[in-house]
Amino acid sequence: MPRHTKPRRRLTALFALLLFAAAARAQGGAGVRTLPSPAGQASGQPFLSTGRGGRLYLSWVEKLADKRSALRFSVREGAGWTPPCTAAEGENWFVNWADFPTLVALPDGSLAAHWLVRRGAGAFSFDVRVARSFDGGRTWTEPLTPHRDGKEAEHGFVSMFPTAGRALGAVWLDGREQKPPAPGSAHGHAHGDMTLRYAAVSREGGLVAETLLDARVCECCQTSAAVTSEGTLVVYRDRSDKEIRDIYYTRLTASGRWTEPRPVHADGWQLDGCPINGPSVAARGRRAAVAWFTMAGGSPHLRVAFSKDAGASFGAPIEAGDGDPLGRVDVLLLEDGDAAVCWLERTEGGAEVRVRRVSASGTRGASVKVAAPGAARSSGFPQMAQHRGRLVFAWTSPQGVLTAETGLPPVK
Repeated sequence: MPRHTKPRRRLTALFALLLFAAAARAQGGAGVRTLPSPAGQASGQPFLSTGRGGRLYLSWVEKLADKRSALRFSVREGAGWTPPCTAAEGENWFVNWADFPTLVALPDGSLAAHWLVRRGAGAFSFDVRVARSFDGGRTWTEPLTPHRDGKEAEHGFVSMFPTAGRALGAVWLDGREQKPPAPGSAHGHAHGDMTLRYAAVSREGGLVAETLLDARVCECCQTSAAVTSEGTLVVYRDRSDKEIRDIYYTRLTASGRWTEPRPVHADGWQLDGCPINGPSVAARGRRAAVAWFTMAGGSPHLRVAFSKDAGASFGAPIEAGDGDPLGRVDVLLLEDGDAAVCWLERTEGGAEVRVRRVSASGTRGASVKVAAPGAARSSGFPQMAQHRGRLVFAWTSPQGVLTAETGLPPVK
């Protein structure tokens, strides 16, 4: 064997190691650590939820054979994730990059899952299904539908949260008032007024307090909910008669009543169509923060607004992006009252998941690059949660759902 073979092998191995390190640096910024993902390659649409005792759950959708889908989940333990479990599985599910199943951990230790099932022949006609688990996800209740209209219409973009009496609250976009798509419609969507509705599911599985919250909202932007010390705060994208699509909020007070919807801020974004870019809300006690995307004025903005009175009012918005945000936001409230804002920022190569610390006083820390999944719709909506003093992220990549963690963003 020639004497130069071993050195060449060593150089090749060293070169491969350097390439791997360079790829890791390209995927995440300084201080970002990749976590081996529990999800398979045929996975997408991740969701993060924190439950009792700070227990962190990751859920995602996995494609199965015969056009079946499964909602799977894992728990963050030690340095990694537990082996995946299945919350629900079935055929004829409606799943896309923006409207996807979720699993929520509730303060009493129970879990709730939702997914969408197609109804009828319409391309965008589907019902919400909700199931609960009271034994850590080992068994699940029979799924129920929180809406009783019985129409072949769009029902989706669900947010779930705990309510009084250990019930489960849910809000969703409801298209029962819309008219079927016109013959030959290119997109297959119904037209007319999309509504925002609420219902509570009792521990025994009964439906109570069905309520219309807003009679005209943006057709396909995500909703978001957070529990304050004085009730639940729900945020969504509204739609006025003049096609102004700003972020609104309503509150479920301790008395069980919903407040009149109000704008978080009057951006004045006029758009004849849905941007598919909803807001995110987080709360701690009486403090709350809402983050959202807007193109008001013709340029992209990523904004965050703070509340000191459990969402009764909000301060002036603070710019949180880096100049060319795509939106797809998530927000957390930290113990000191600052917010961690996560979003997609457009770059020359596509788009990056970034996170930044923003204070209610307007101070902004440096943004931190988490990953570079690209700007395609298939990248979905990156997720963020806090776990044991660090931030955990999940996003969709060509390799399936990936996860990473980093320390809290720095203060400027």
